Amino acid sequence: MTEELMAKAMFVLYAVVVLGGGLMAVFSRSLVRALVGLILTLFGVSGMYMLMAAPFMAMMQVLIYVGAVVVLIFFAIMLTKAKTAGEEGGARSKVGILLAVLGMLAPVGIMTYLCLQMPYAFAPGVQPTEVEIKALGEMLINEYVLAFELISVVLFVAMAGAILLGFERRRGQ
Repeated sequence: MTEELMAKAMFVLYAVVVLGGGLMAVFSRSLVRALVGLILTLFGVSGMYMLMAAPFMAMMQVLIYVGAVVVLIFFAIMLTKAKTAGEEGGARSKVGILLAVLGMLAPVGIMTYLCLQMPYAFAPGVQPTEVEIKALGEMLINEYVLAFELISVVLFVAMAGAILLGFERRRGQ
């Protein structure tokens, strides 16, 4: 099997993982199952980074989003002490399902449009350039310091939300 064919097969596998996890997150009745779908999606995105020869970004995806944000969301779900079957166990409205499907299809439509507008990105023989970790670290501290700091804000908001949900639920009981 050639490298190109293997890369295409892995891309299809990761795309199926991302889409399957997304569908699971959107259509699941349980918050914990929806969280598992989110985890699958994030691991699929990490695999996509590996295909782009960006192992550092793949590991940061796993560490920051799977290892931190998802764990905080999980703790928030567990701290809320929902009743049996939870509030999410009820029947879904048709409007809610329609909004969920539209929310899922909007990024797909945007990405499809962008891919069709930039066919040169998929030209044969195009190879991604490899960036050394030291150079990437210097870029994070100099040019992309705002994006780097926004990651810490995301983690802080997720942590504060988990704590707030836990306290609100306990105060109400």
